[in-house]
Amino acid sequence: MDTLMTAGKYQMRPPLPYVPGSDAAGVVAAVGEGVTRFKPGDRVACGNWYGSYAEQMVCSEFGATALPPEVDFATGSAVRHGYGTAYYALVECARLQPGETVFVTGAAGGVGLAAVDLARHLGARVIAGVGSPEKAAAVRERGAHEVIDYRTEDLKERIKTLTDGRGVDVFFDNVGGDLFTTMTRLMNWGGRMLPIGFTGGEIPSVPMNLPLLKNYSIVGAFWGAWTQRCPGQNAAAETALMQWVAAGQLRPLVGTRLPLRDFAEAAAMVTQRRVQGRVVLEVRPAGALTGGWLKTRAAA
Repeated sequence: MDTLMTAGKYQMRPPLPYVPGSDAAGVVAAVGEGVTRFKPGDRVACGNWYGSYAEQMVCSEFGATALPPEVDFATGSAVRHGYGTAYYALVECARLQPGETVFVTGAAGGVGLAAVDLARHLGARVIAGVGSPEKAAAVRERGAHEVIDYRTEDLKERIKTLTDGRGVDVFFDNVGGDLFTTMTRLMNWGGRMLPIGFTGGEIPSVPMNLPLLKNYSIVGAFWGAWTQRCPGQNAAAETALMQWVAAGQLRPLVGTRLPLRDFAEAAAMVTQRRVQGRVVLEVRPAGALTGGWLKTRAAA
């Protein structure tokens, strides 16, 4: 989202100039009148549509989540967007059940890897789709039972083989384009297709006789809109996610840490798909904190 927004290709276009960056983690410097959930000095993961690539940022009361002592700032900054999206899509939209089969595309990226990790935690059988063999290890470490390299393998035949011809119950798609089109014919009866994003650059169309024949649903999963429409529900979900992280039941992957001044390199890594997990921009070295400032870790 951050890189698309800076390129003017996201549905939200902040007025220029603006500070990019959606996710962060740090220490609360001050709270507004009427805020009851947090106080100065609290450790939080937080976010807004933009503003996190800085030493200080402003977010709403429900745009922050308490960081348990076991969760460091870098890890905390990598939870809300990726795992929040995965939770909203898999739990709220798809009503994922233990034993169901989930196929995740873009599975080694920040949101994809979160979906693999969470689906495994929820008891699903996870098939991870990646674009290169180098990314297979990361998705297997987060719980993928099977891995498909859709750059070199026949996606249709692999899905049929891995599901005994039934198709998948839930399709969590970060890529769009031809991958989504192919999967419209590979859904199980009563399945749920979840369009999350279109990193492939093409927004697909669906012949509507296909969901009719298999009685499957196509359910949009825009986490950012849900956080604004249902802030209480999202806050409860984020608290649960952070507790699972603290307990070691979910394991966010911070693949790369860079100083804030290298934000352009971080953005390039994302757009060129050189990322496994999240890229974190460190505003200050670990352990450095000046009184009165908000200490952040901004996730690209």
